[in-house]
Amino acid sequence: GISRIYGCRQQREMTNDRDASSDDLSGLTSFFFYMFIVHPCTAWILKPGRFQRKNSILYAISFLAALAACKTGMEMNSRGPNYYFKLQVTRSSSPLELKRAFKKLSLRLHPDKNPSPDATAQFDDMKQAYDILMDMELREVYNKFGKEGVASNKRFEEMHFFLELGIFYVTWAMLSFVLTLGKRNRLARDWTFTGLGIMLVLEIMIMTSPDNPFPTVLFPRATEHEAVWLLHALFPAYVNGCRSLGSFLYEDIDEQTRRLLLDLTDQNKEVLLVLREIQILLQSLNSSNFPSEPNSQNAVLHRATPTGKLKELQDRLKATTQVSKASRISFPNKNTGSSSLGFYFMIMGYIAVSYFFNK
Repeated sequence: GISRIYGCRQQREMTNDRDASSDDLSGLTSFFFYMFIVHPCTAWILKPGRFQRKNSILYAISFLAALAACKTGMEMNSRGPNYYFKLQVTRSSSPLELKRAFKKLSLRLHPDKNPSPDATAQFDDMKQAYDILMDMELREVYNKFGKEGVASNKRFEEMHFFLELGIFYVTWAMLSFVLTLGKRNRLARDWTFTGLGIMLVLEIMIMTSPDNPFPTVLFPRATEHEAVWLLHALFPAYVNGCRSLGSFLYEDIDEQTRRLLLDLTDQNKEVLLVLREIQILLQSLNSSNFPSEPNSQNAVLHRATPTGKLKELQDRLKATTQVSKASRISFPNKNTGSSSLGFYFMIMGYIAVSYFFNK
């Protein structure tokens, strides 16, 4: 009876504490999982020559998306349904609707009528969900911070919220910067920090919204805490994808420029040599006349004339056309850095405006 219920409650409080600590480590666990396991597998898929370039990108994106979906789905399943799902109500349900739902479930889950071995735990868990959702203040805390926030009596304080936000995003910014060091990861670094800025804006919008930030038709039972957890859970996969695809799509502009200049230098030397031979032939034509030769030597004489040398030069230029085309590059826009900086300033400005308006 009472001792069993008290024991179940005590066990659930310990479970909540373990869930809170495990959530703190889940991000780092995912980070190391993607870094030491997923990244080498993605690099194997993107290895040059293994598949065609377009197919390699398609296979890598499909692999990363499927793995992230499976891993996140398993983590969500281990977390279990939220209180709205347990009571089969929505966020807009009134206290009267909550009482009806609780009464209906009590007839089925009460320990006297439920033959399940953990019937007491199920009923007590449902009772806890009912008590929290009936209290409007606790319901708001649960929406923003989950059951861990309710257990620790957490409240939304702007200073504390932005301090935690700053610690989280500064940590991830430092990790992302270290992982994307080097010229080859420049594209991955831009993608990563852009995604980090967008996630920061979304989290501030979600957590500072006074009302339900989600459309009720699409997400009638979703909470702010679950949305933020989902963003944090998917970000390690996003960073890994940026690293893999960014390094694969990287083109060394300096190396391509060096090769192009070498090809142009060799081509210029050949042109100068042919022009020098033409100059020598013209000087010899001006000094003496060519005797008539048999027809069998016409081709040799034709090549020895200035016209033949020009034809030979034209053939050589055509032969080097493919090299020039292969070395052709598109130089990046010099304003790319300034445009990215402007984009980040725009994000910070939007955060400030959203914060003051919501305040």
